[in-house]
Amino acid sequence: MSAARTVVAVDVGGTTIKGAVVDRDGAFVREVARPTPAADGPDAVVAELLGVIAELLSDQADAPGVVSVVVPGAVDAEAGRAEFSANLGFRGVPLRQIVATATGLPALLEHDVRAAGVAERSVGVTAAADNYLLAVIGTGIAAVIQADGVRVGGASGAAGELGHIPVWPGGEQCSCGQRGCLERYAAAAGIVRRYADRTGSRVPARAVITRASRGDRDAIAVWEEAIEALALAFTTCTMLLDPELIVLAGGLSEAGDALLTPVVERLDALISWRQPPAVKLSPLGGRAGLVGAAVLAWQALGAASLAGWRSQIGTVQSHR
Repeated sequence: MSAARTVVAVDVGGTTIKGAVVDRDGAFVREVARPTPAADGPDAVVAELLGVIAELLSDQADAPGVVSVVVPGAVDAEAGRAEFSANLGFRGVPLRQIVATATGLPALLEHDVRAAGVAERSVGVTAAADNYLLAVIGTGIAAVIQADGVRVGGASGAAGELGHIPVWPGGEQCSCGQRGCLERYAAAAGIVRRYADRTGSRVPARAVITRASRGDRDAIAVWEEAIEALALAFTTCTMLLDPELIVLAGGLSEAGDALLTPVVERLDALISWRQPPAVKLSPLGGRAGLVGAAVLAWQALGAASLAGWRSQIGTVQSHR
């Protein structure tokens, strides 16, 4: 195994760029978070990413062994290219080479949700499950699917586009070109936008959830529609894939029981003739992609086991 003491992990999200220096025991030695300047174009996003990495490297006495970056959208991990991301404006960006050149360090590039799946499999709650759906709910929504112990990649490697399951055909226009996609109703960006459309007030998705709990009628309507959309999508996935477990990760999963309880209740109501799958909140929450980037970095350096990382992770909430 490499003698490196740390790695740098960065998760480039549609809303926030999160980075961390992570040691071999899974401890986050230092963390940095900056808003993603997606509205300013892909060059601005790349510049901010490099700024986050530079800040993380600025007080490291020993150079980290690897810089590991995860991004949303279509990613060619082997070639090191961010092929397409609607949220970030990436089109064939050679991100691995850009990072390696800027830092002088080996670099990795991976899809954020695939990385989250690696994290869950290594230090999360899916290690003992052969059939599961990991739903990462953040600015957008995507999933990792495992069937009979094998991750489902699909014919083109694009399996898991959970956010673009049409939950209401003929519904709202999605940026992907379809109508009624799950993301439009249940992703954090969709919740923020739909509440703003009703009230003129643009607040974070977690604030919408809090307002719903306090009786705000517009917030209640938006949140109930989000829950219904998620339950419909999970019902479809259950009938098609028969997972034993559905895991909720991503930033929105940090809403805790405000998300878990109504999703389970609606899933129970919609699946009337068979036992629904167990539903759990990921202990990684909004850090799933970031932890995944760190796991991939240490695996690249030859780490055989990350069992000790579990002590760094929080507790798990689940139903059934």
